[in-house]
Amino acid sequence: MKQHDPDPPPPPPGGILWDTAGDIRSLLALPAAFVLQVAHPAVGAGVDDHSVFRTDPWGRGRRSLTSLLLWVYGGEAAAEEGRRLRRVHRDIQGTDPHGRRYHALTPAFYAWVHATGYPVARYARRYFARPFTPEEDERFYAEWLMVGRILGIHDRDMPRTTEEFWPYYHEALAREIGRNTVVDELTSATRAIPAPDHAVLRPLWPVLRPALARTLRFLSIGLLPPEAREALGLPWTARQERVLRRVAVPVRWLVPRLPERLRYLPQARRARAAEGRPRRSPRL
Repeated sequence: MKQHDPDPPPPPPGGILWDTAGDIRSLLALPAAFVLQVAHPAVGAGVDDHSVFRTDPWGRGRRSLTSLLLWVYGGEAAAEEGRRLRRVHRDIQGTDPHGRRYHALTPAFYAWVHATGYPVARYARRYFARPFTPEEDERFYAEWLMVGRILGIHDRDMPRTTEEFWPYYHEALAREIGRNTVVDELTSATRAIPAPDHAVLRPLWPVLRPALARTLRFLSIGLLPPEAREALGLPWTARQERVLRRVAVPVRWLVPRLPERLRYLPQARRARAAEGRPRRSPRL
């Protein structure tokens, strides 16, 4: 009987992702990461053609967040979640705006979606947490590669070190990345966001929706690394930068001082409690 390769292990308890992925501040960087993902023409076309981000943004966001947390905190369930995602993406294909065929599992496209998480998370820490030391940065990237293996990304399709990552990233910005319909929708201050299925929020939605659309635009553009903003031609003023820095100060000070039950998302909190992780981390 043929022996199957063992499932790739998730990031280790006590690692950098265990301390950071489930922290509530990680939510702030997700809009910018999504924008950078879909700025690739193949990824943007796949989302434009197949995603429910327009009609069911709340459900899509909830499912995506649950999946992401499983990669880090799911233990044996992490690998199964990776297999489920590959099954979901198996039939996603079409033609991008340049007339080129795409398939969601094409290694270069699939790897780009995962790769974007690293520069965006790293940049967002400049505002909301203590920046990583060089040694922590290498460990963070190494753990992000572990997550990539869970998703089925082969080592040959991702840069192996941070030193190799940056030429790969800058070449993608120069040669592939650009504005498209999905980028423009996600960064629009008048974005049409359906009301959530919530008895209290639904009647208030005509007032709340414009404020949410402006906030998502602010985070989507402001937490993109500057070189990515420039590649996409997205405007960002000195005044907006000052506002972002002012908003970040109380977040950076307050969140690390919150109790675990408020600082971490439920999946992360349960996993950390089961592992007996410390209540305070010097990284945060």
